[in-house]
Amino acid sequence: MSSKIGIKKTVDLTEGSIPKKLLLFALPLIIGNILQQFYNIVDTIVVGKYLGEDALAAVGSAYTIMILITSIIIGLCMGASVFFSIRFGQKDYGGIRQSFFISFVGIFIVTIALNAFAYALLNVLINLMSIPIEIQAMFKEYMLVIFSGIFAVFLYNIFSNLLRAVGNSLIPLVFLAVSAITNVVLDLVFILYCKWGVIGAAAATVIAQYLSGIGIMLYYFIFGSDLRVKKADMKWDKHIFKEISRLSAMTCIQQSIMNLGILMVQGLVNSFGTAVMAAFAAGVKIDTLAYSPVQDFGNAFSSFVAQNYGAEKKERVKKGVKTAGFMLICFCALISLIVCLLASQLMTVFIDAENVNVITIGVKYLRIEGACYIGIGLLFMLYGYFRAINKPALSIILTVISLGVRVALSYILVYCTNIGEIGIWISIPIGWLLADITGIIYGLILNKKVNSKDSTCLTS
Repeated sequence: MSSKIGIKKTVDLTEGSIPKKLLLFALPLIIGNILQQFYNIVDTIVVGKYLGEDALAAVGSAYTIMILITSIIIGLCMGASVFFSIRFGQKDYGGIRQSFFISFVGIFIVTIALNAFAYALLNVLINLMSIPIEIQAMFKEYMLVIFSGIFAVFLYNIFSNLLRAVGNSLIPLVFLAVSAITNVVLDLVFILYCKWGVIGAAAATVIAQYLSGIGIMLYYFIFGSDLRVKKADMKWDKHIFKEISRLSAMTCIQQSIMNLGILMVQGLVNSFGTAVMAAFAAGVKIDTLAYSPVQDFGNAFSSFVAQNYGAEKKERVKKGVKTAGFMLICFCALISLIVCLLASQLMTVFIDAENVNVITIGVKYLRIEGACYIGIGLLFMLYGYFRAINKPALSIILTVISLGVRVALSYILVYCTNIGEIGIWISIPIGWLLADITGIIYGLILNKKVNSKDSTCLTS
């Protein structure tokens, strides 16, 4: 396959052993996300241990906003990637190039607009999130620098999603690895040696982001061969634009709703003060690192389904659902056990052992969330599946259920009971569970309808 499209290390997911192909494709995605989380974690460790609790609370709140903003870009790129994967399954390389050109232009415009709004609405975000007055200055300093990396996030995600769509998940991993190492080194230099404080942490992240974004773009132009957009491909097609816009918009909305809900929960967390904020900031980093592999597995599964959907290999999709589900359940059970058993030790990676109050709060959070990772794992798989079979609206419905329950129940438990922040923690897995049940029931109903028409797959 590499000889036809000019990209090395591609994986054709429409042929061969399903477990082997899924693992071969998913592993670089998983490692890449772990690396990405790693350089976010380095910020947290260095800031928490060398700049103090207030700085950690400021950076933790800033991280929540950046996730919301970048989720829009990532969602748009992921949605476009489904279209690329379907075209790859059809072996329509001209269609891939043209759709990539249309996607690039459209998402670029959105990125520029997002960057402008981010700077313009910074003070509004500070008020919306109830940022304590004592950390507002640090929060603002950090965000003013970190916003400059939004364009780099676009570059990396648009090119990496193209490569992943054609089965190359290795090259995005390489550039993330280089970026992660750079971020670690610069964090230490800017914070410990230059004494730049939270600005140093932000600058290290932005430089690392541009390294990966520009690097993968250069790889595409140098080694892309038949994937490189030609002059003949630079034409607007209303049908392609409509399909990509639908997929991208739905995925973007799903990602944004998910992170908007998290932002609303962050505002509630902030109302409990800096100790709970610091514990939540550290806990979320551990949490995200723990279940990020299943999120990436869900994305790999989505590419698997999309390629086979495009190739009309419906029975292979059906077998892939069963295989992926079994693999995901096994992994979630293992990672839940590890996090629950090592919650205290994991918290001390970010928080000094003397800060017993923050560690105790974080441990409670991790043990509640950690016991329920199978819920978020199944949800990521459902997201990927419905997106790949061209039903992205279902992912939005599941997200609304998950986040709606999380936000509403959090506020109800906090203000109507005396359990404090624990009400926030237990609301999260309950939201996952209800969304999973909804998605599975809908899938079974849809499958039954399809089978009644003598088809072999949900996607017919």
